[in-house]
Amino acid sequence: MNQRSSSNAIGTNEQIITGINGWIMLMILLPALLFAVFLVATPGSPIKLIGGAVLLVATLFCCKGLFTLEPNQAAVMIFFGSYTGTVCESGFFWVNPFYRRTRVSLRINNWNTPVLKVNDERGSPIEIAAVIAWRVQDTARAIFDVESTLNYLQIQSESAVRQVASSHAYDDTEIIEGKRKKSLRTDLDAIAGLLRESIQQHVDVAGIVIEEAKIAHLAYAPEIANAMLRRQQAEAVVMARQKLVDGAVGMVEVALKNLEDKKIVSLTSDQRAVLVTNMMTVLLSETGAQPVIQMAQTTQ
Repeated sequence: MNQRSSSNAIGTNEQIITGINGWIMLMILLPALLFAVFLVATPGSPIKLIGGAVLLVATLFCCKGLFTLEPNQAAVMIFFGSYTGTVCESGFFWVNPFYRRTRVSLRINNWNTPVLKVNDERGSPIEIAAVIAWRVQDTARAIFDVESTLNYLQIQSESAVRQVASSHAYDDTEIIEGKRKKSLRTDLDAIAGLLRESIQQHVDVAGIVIEEAKIAHLAYAPEIANAMLRRQQAEAVVMARQKLVDGAVGMVEVALKNLEDKKIVSLTSDQRAVLVTNMMTVLLSETGAQPVIQMAQTTQ
């Protein structure tokens, strides 16, 4: 058998082995089996009968070493309690019939965490759940270093979700040094990356690779949901008002500048103040403003 080893820093070292072609062994074992049956079935000396029986048992036992592997499947070989290696290629193979084979799926699996109740960075109780795409990369670690790969992943992923959720606010608009802090609700891609890295660190010992981790459910806990909804609505109103004020100030500024640059009218400071007040009232009024035209008389 050809053998190649890939060493890991921690845990059991995975040994990649290649089994003998199963079709070649089948062409050897099948004639031996037929010959053994012939020796046992035909009359003859006791030595011939015993030899045929021994050959028959040995051939049948050797047939136990034949097995098949589908794509993205592996077979871990154990020889009387000792790890011998892992066959990762798909096909029809033969290995030592004394090997005990444990099949391991290398396909991608999905795991949906239950809805967890966690306090976010601000201490607000929230509900969060994640969907995790994972697969086994190191078969030796998955079989020998943890009792149950799936159970280990489930517990460690829940721990990582709690850790990420408690270190970020549900919805944060705080600006620090010109940068807005990441929040669970508004920075889904960034949080997903942090979540994947955190889970990966937790499950490295089990030979698992986290392909993707995303938040599947995120909400405030029922006891504060109504209050936080009102707060979000208030923040949205404030932000909308700020946009309106910024736009109105810009329009008033442009209007005054154009009037002065084109010398359409000459305004005193009091007149400028009145004009600004009127324009801001019209632009920011929630209902349609009804202007009052003052008919002034000029005294000579």
